[in-house]
Amino acid sequence: MAGGAIPRTGNGGKDYPGKMTLFVFLACLVASSGGLIFGYDIGISGGVTSMDGFLVKFFPSVYRKEKEDASTNQYCRFDSQLLTAFTSSLYLAALIASFFASSVTRAFGRKWSMFGGGITFLVGAAINGAAESVLMLIVGRILLGVGVGFASQSVPLYLSEMAPAKLRGMLNIGFQLMITIGILAANLINYATSKIKGGWGWRISLGLAAVPGAIITVGSLLLPDTPNSLVERGHGEKARLMLRRIRGTADIHAEYEDIVAACEESRAIEHPWLNILRRRYRPQLTMAILIPCFQQLTGINVVMFYAPVLFKTVGFGDDASLMSAVVSGLVNMLATFVSIATVDRVGRRKLFLQGGVQMIISQAIVGTMIAIKFGTSGSAVTLSKSYANGMLLFICTYTAAYAWSWGPLGWLVPSEIFPLEIRPAGQAITVSVNMLFTFVVAQAFLAALCHMKFGLFYMFAAWVVVMTLFVALFLPETKNVPIEEMILVWRKHWFWCKFIADDDVNDDVVGSIEMGKNRSYTARV
Repeated sequence: MAGGAIPRTGNGGKDYPGKMTLFVFLACLVASSGGLIFGYDIGISGGVTSMDGFLVKFFPSVYRKEKEDASTNQYCRFDSQLLTAFTSSLYLAALIASFFASSVTRAFGRKWSMFGGGITFLVGAAINGAAESVLMLIVGRILLGVGVGFASQSVPLYLSEMAPAKLRGMLNIGFQLMITIGILAANLINYATSKIKGGWGWRISLGLAAVPGAIITVGSLLLPDTPNSLVERGHGEKARLMLRRIRGTADIHAEYEDIVAACEESRAIEHPWLNILRRRYRPQLTMAILIPCFQQLTGINVVMFYAPVLFKTVGFGDDASLMSAVVSGLVNMLATFVSIATVDRVGRRKLFLQGGVQMIISQAIVGTMIAIKFGTSGSAVTLSKSYANGMLLFICTYTAAYAWSWGPLGWLVPSEIFPLEIRPAGQAITVSVNMLFTFVVAQAFLAALCHMKFGLFYMFAAWVVVMTLFVALFLPETKNVPIEEMILVWRKHWFWCKFIADDDVNDDVVGSIEMGKNRSYTARV
């Protein structure tokens, strides 16, 4: 890698010249719109499955149990594996699609992976809006899932590669911000369409998924390729010009040479899926598996997927449940700005740790409030306005904590820690694990609520305890470190350093490490 004239950050990585340019900002804004399709789907499915017209047409047994069987345990009102399959089938499809997206992303570039995802999502939205049977619903959901899988694979990589290292966190979180905007938009649309007479408003809710699909489809055609992708595909001179344009300076030699060196190493790797199993990549592989796994075990998708269903289960009325979902969606979006404003200053670890503690407390309180009112019998109870508002308040404090910690950082950290030679494979693992556990949580939640009752919230709180301890002990701070020099943070970590030999780090980086040996490294690295 290029030379010693480049200053280094506190973590030992090079501080390349460059600034936030309008070109980079607009490119990242357009790319991050890929999060809209993910967020819209998360928000729309729960609201639709709580609409009477939708249940009568596709799931009449659930409708009868909810409306006509007074003996039904409150916790079990919506317990139906077929109903949950409507929500969860998308994420199983996204899991499988993410592996194909990895090959497309590497061979053709990040933008064409986004384009393919957008087109598929558009077709799925059309089928869902016109659905006449459960089979059509599931087929549409599978196509939506393919779109989500491609977008989740390519968008975080694109954002991390386009952004200057010191602003990478802020720009990458644009993906999560778009997810939250999609969720909020879906909640508002569900609230409006639920009031349409005739019970067909669900068609509008499902069909309007075509709007975010069209945004990312058209937007991807306008995007430039990242310098990393151009070099990776043999367009060196185009990559140099692109790097100069996105950094707003002609002094890009050092960063360009580092990208070229990483690409040369990448080309030497014939089997990235086998290479990622090597000992030197053990830290990154561990994070690619555990971070997305933990992100879903926070229980956030219990709130996001099934918010109206959840609120109806615990005693909110029809309109109140949908409006409460809008409120939690608004909190989710606004709290994401906290992460955008602080992630590159206070770092990833502090946000993870603070958010974890707040989620633990909030989930424990919500579980206790549900236990006090419904106990284990699940007898129907009408909540007082003050009690319902109190429960909504703590669900919102939980949602806010997630929105500035595990929500955005669960996508940011995995996308920035992989060297180029294994980056598409690493991101594919991240997306597939995320989708696998999203599928499991979505499919199992209503049955788990029926059997575990309020204890389900205590279970999720226990998982957040485990996650927070994991971050405290094993996650190094990655803020302001260039992607191609991320090996430094693992080399200096008290645990992960044993997996990285000196031969795994080139002479320039080893020199940086030797210079830093006399410094006092705290828990942040």
